[in-house]
Amino acid sequence: QVQLVESGGGLVQAGGSLRLSCAASGRTFSNYVMGWFRQAPGKEREFVAAVRWGVGTTFYAESVKGRFTISRDNAKNTVYLQMNSLKPEDSALYYCAARSGYSDYAASYNYWGQGTQVTVSS
Repeated sequence: QVQLVESGGGLVQAGGSLRLSCAASGRTFSNYVMGWFRQAPGKEREFVAAVRWGVGTTFYAESVKGRFTISRDNAKNTVYLQMNSLKPEDSALYYCAARSGYSDYAASYNYWGQGTQVTVSS
């Protein structure tokens, strides 16, 4: 059974940094794409970043380019989202997700974690 477990969220001041982790288990993810999504209250879930597990190709939403970095550690079966220069508008529940092949469409992802809250104060 596939499990994705996020951690690393918290409260940070604007301009600060956080690193989110997503520990994956239950299958081989080498052919999968791991994505990070976020959802703020009253808003739709939106794409943040993704990485092709096997080759490491990365994808980013325009709103986070240059500030966020997605990476993966094959030995630990873990995907990270390094978030720098955080803004209040980055506040949301952040989810890790997995699917076969790249997409920025949330509904197309097969597996989801439970989410970790990120709150950025002004």
